[in-house]
Amino acid sequence: MHNGTLLAAVDLGSNSFRLEIGRFAYGHIQRTEYRKETVRLGSGLDENRNLTPEAMQRGWDCLARFGERLADFAPSQVRAVATQTLREARNRQEFLARASEALGYPIEVISGPEEARLIYQGVSRLLPQSDERRLVVDIGGRSTEFIIGQQFTPHAMASFRVGSVAWSMRYFADGAFTPEAFRAAEIAAKAVLDEALDTFHPGAWSIAYGSSGTVGAIGDILAQAQVCPSDVVTLEGLHWLHERLLRAQSAERVRLEGLKDDRRAVIGGGLSVLRAIFELLQIEQIQVAQGALRQGALYDLLDREQPDTDLRATTVRGLMQRFAVDAAQAERVARTAQALFLQAIPEGQASAARELEWAARLHEIGSLISHSEAHRHGAYILDNTDVPGFTVPELHRLGLLVLGQRGKVRKIEAELHNDPHLARQLLCLRLAVALCHARREPDMLGLTLQAHSSSHHLSTRPGWAAAYPQSAYLLREEALAWQKTPWELLLELS
Repeated sequence: MHNGTLLAAVDLGSNSFRLEIGRFAYGHIQRTEYRKETVRLGSGLDENRNLTPEAMQRGWDCLARFGERLADFAPSQVRAVATQTLREARNRQEFLARASEALGYPIEVISGPEEARLIYQGVSRLLPQSDERRLVVDIGGRSTEFIIGQQFTPHAMASFRVGSVAWSMRYFADGAFTPEAFRAAEIAAKAVLDEALDTFHPGAWSIAYGSSGTVGAIGDILAQAQVCPSDVVTLEGLHWLHERLLRAQSAERVRLEGLKDDRRAVIGGGLSVLRAIFELLQIEQIQVAQGALRQGALYDLLDREQPDTDLRATTVRGLMQRFAVDAAQAERVARTAQALFLQAIPEGQASAARELEWAARLHEIGSLISHSEAHRHGAYILDNTDVPGFTVPELHRLGLLVLGQRGKVRKIEAELHNDPHLARQLLCLRLAVALCHARREPDMLGLTLQAHSSSHHLSTRPGWAAAYPQSAYLLREEALAWQKTPWELLLELS
């Protein structure tokens, strides 16, 4: 990444969509532009967890405006992430298809733990360096994240389905502020968050920080009223705000300096969740942090540019250890698959080659459960795990490659039809698995793979097929497997 490069992050939150643009210089990112629009996507989920047409349209319109600003950015300079509302929405694919088109860049739905990791990255990057044990709390529209970490490293992360939008809709739907409504909201929040006590108890951290909208909004109100110092929220301050909301009796009648219109409808839910957290974790005061998810996404772009610091590589190694993967075989298959892929697609596919390497290293992840169905179990594990660094679509893509490594190719033909890169990755993985069948280094001398529009041509040196008859047989079987798809594998075995 060159000094002066502009980077952009788009955060599709449950209450607001945010665009952060920063300039990279000497290891740091300096904000140059920030835009925020109140979309309230989270309040557009109906009783069947489908986004309403009106909510989707608000989101598309906002992203089109963001997209116009980002029109000149390269794909490697932009990261767009979506959180709890789109994790929940049953019709999220319908929304995401038009949303990505409107923005001009792919949108990643990230898991709760991944959201927590990025939040911590954003908060820690904008704090002074210190060895303090930090608790970071982020109350979003439909989820709340807790993280404990030191410096830039998170040590414990959790995400809970409680937030300002969800709690406002559930307990303050009519806009009325009553003692009974606050009591019910806080009891419910503590019931959801209660399991956090095991990990995030007061002895596990020394100072608490709050990021994102709810803590920032309450901090602004308390600072304007001179109840708390700037950028600090105290327990006494929360009690003061609680009394003011009860006096007002409804959101429409609240008159407080610092309360912005876009926060008015969700202030009751946000306050009730924050009061529950203070009581549950015995917090006396919380510092208002400047960093948040979007800054974490920006710094993660930098890490992804450097393979040595890409957290996803560390996560893959962790998964291999957890599921007792044969590391030597995984390394052989990964090296062979990458060699074939880079022969066929020599330029401009570094990210795809890296993705293929990860899939190859994880191709036997399901073997701990069942050898004969390892590919199916491996795909299930990747589709249903929360691990740092990877988004939900990235894990699903790795799962598709693991699922397709053996058996009929047609089981994932629909995905292959729309994605030629996935087809080539899968072909190279399947060829590598075949060539490494004896669990020793394959003889690749003179073996070449060439790619054409919808076909691939694999050839060997003279005498190779006679020297390795089982490998030659498996390659012929592989060619037959691809005959029933839009892709073709042509063999020239000598």
